[in-house]
Amino acid sequence: MRIVIGVLVIVVCLFLMQAAGRVGLSRLFARYALIADSIQATDEAARLSPSDPEIHRARSIVATRLQMHAEAVKSLEIASRLRERDDLLWLELGNAREEIGDTKGALAALDQAVRWAPYYAHTHWQRGNLLLRMGRFNEAFVELRTAAAANKSYLPNLIDLAWGISRGDVKRTEELMEIKDDNQRTALVQFLARKRQFRGAYSIWSNVNGLRLFNGGFEEPLVFDGLELGRWVLSNDAKNKLAIDVSEKFAGTRSLQITLGGNWNPGTPLLSQTVLVDASKTYRVSFSLKTKDLVTGGPPLFTISDATNNQLLGKSESFPSTNSWLTLNFTFTSLATTEAAVIRLQRNNCDPSPCPIFGVLWLDEIQIQSADSANP
Repeated sequence: MRIVIGVLVIVVCLFLMQAAGRVGLSRLFARYALIADSIQATDEAARLSPSDPEIHRARSIVATRLQMHAEAVKSLEIASRLRERDDLLWLELGNAREEIGDTKGALAALDQAVRWAPYYAHTHWQRGNLLLRMGRFNEAFVELRTAAAANKSYLPNLIDLAWGISRGDVKRTEELMEIKDDNQRTALVQFLARKRQFRGAYSIWSNVNGLRLFNGGFEEPLVFDGLELGRWVLSNDAKNKLAIDVSEKFAGTRSLQITLGGNWNPGTPLLSQTVLVDASKTYRVSFSLKTKDLVTGGPPLFTISDATNNQLLGKSESFPSTNSWLTLNFTFTSLATTEAAVIRLQRNNCDPSPCPIFGVLWLDEIQIQSADSANP
């Protein structure tokens, strides 16, 4: 009996050694095939280890490189049957089937990918894009919205696709997105502002409840660069000059502190913001400031320009030196074509050049109101 058991153990060990050897050899063939783009090597690897999905996946990669797309599909079909819960294999199979024109088969493969990974964004995103290419737009955007809800990094792409499919129609873009919250709405507003579709942005922004268009009290975070509607944008020159100050403020809990150490190009605004306004309308801008040891031949000021053509609409007086908080205001009138205006903090030109500026400046409670409703 012991002899029989011993023989069985030896046989099993030999079998396992042989199987391990076959697997190892097949993986070696597969690695070589991927390096050399050899379909013959992948065939040999599949012969040695026919139940290894990675071998068949490797064969599909080589076949794709060699433009043998039908062979790539066959290999991925085998691989996905061997490891049916692998959503990535189903996605690859869907892409391969679409490559040979089998969109129905591609959709069936992506259905399986969503089935095995229903809570992952990438499966819904891939399926939505396929439906989009098939012209099934409503179904496509159901999947694309699901993906964007699961992973917010897809939101900019969702907006871009909706904008393209709608051919630049703001209302249709909003319908395709089916906006659910203010974060999505804000992202669309920023997208439209970058496209300079200011009236469309305004129509959407007006539906945002509880959001402040103008962070004039500097209670919210600042951002660097880019056209951001309803946010202060800081230039690169401002990064080492500006800071939020919680000790000095005119109102609220914070103000913006600007430390001026000499260099500030008069042609470069330190901060700016794009603000939606009505055409042919007069507005009043008010702001509070405080300075310390401000010395310069070209003092700071605020300017307002048309966001589309950069035409100057108005400007404040030059900032005076004042050791206590002082509130100033000025008015501007938008053009008949104006949809948005840009408020900028910059300097007056001065001679000679260079013209240094030193001191500390605090700003707070910057507001833009219709002149009809603003306090005198």
